[in-house]
Amino acid sequence: MLRSQHAESEVMASTMPSVRTILDQATQRLAGLPTARRDAELLLQHVLGRNRAWLIVHSDDAMTAEQVTQFESWILRRAAQEPVQYIVGEQEFWGLRLRVTPDVLIPRPETEHLVEAALERLPEGETVRVADIGTGSGAIAIALAASRPQALVTALDLSEAALRIARENAAAHGVAERMRFLQSDLLAAVRGERFAMIVSNPPYVPGGEELEPQVRDFEPHSALFAGAEGLDVYRRLIPEAAEVLEPGGWLLMEIGHGQRAALAELLAGWDDIAFVDDLQGIPRVVMARKAIDR
Repeated sequence: MLRSQHAESEVMASTMPSVRTILDQATQRLAGLPTARRDAELLLQHVLGRNRAWLIVHSDDAMTAEQVTQFESWILRRAAQEPVQYIVGEQEFWGLRLRVTPDVLIPRPETEHLVEAALERLPEGETVRVADIGTGSGAIAIALAASRPQALVTALDLSEAALRIARENAAAHGVAERMRFLQSDLLAAVRGERFAMIVSNPPYVPGGEELEPQVRDFEPHSALFAGAEGLDVYRRLIPEAAEVLEPGGWLLMEIGHGQRAALAELLAGWDDIAFVDDLQGIPRVVMARKAIDR
């Protein structure tokens, strides 16, 4: 009887598709996407709990029926251009694995330029107060808190759903005790307080700009669009930041393509205005310091 059951399981395994076969089929189904093979591999890695090297070495291994079913459902979602990050529920940022859902913008590698610039201006070993405006998944705030163990970070967002994700991510990375999460329209909830630094990756996409379907149809529009020129949030945030920053405090913001001149104008009267380019040479971050005598 045992021998019969073993033989039956061997027959079933032999009829299930191999890792190579299922990957090739998925790549063909995603052929309309420029990242078809990479997406298929990433999704399969998450289904199997294995890395890419394992997929290569074990390409002839058979998959179980449950694994095939889950993978096929994920491929259908990706074929509809749902972002891989929402399908698997996570994204890496600054070496941190963060939970993401359609309630929050997917953290981009370009935003790491903002974190790097902020850390260059945050002293080590000192207690400093930092505010992150429009925190979303908490990516920037958590990266700063993790990198500066004595920093006290306030994460603000208008969306309570986004704040729930940010709280969860902060707890997962052991920094929640040095953070607070406030539902707020920009800095409204902290007026009267003082901060050494304010950081933000605000909405900056002009209203009429065409976006890729996977961004346009799935990511929260409130975290993307900011009026006809993409400048509406900057126009409100900059004067609010001037009210709550300490004299000499820093304001750092991510900016969109072609917005450098407009941001320089909006920051007239601030000190040490500077821009950081991304790897493509596009201005990505603007920095400005509140005048000492303000």
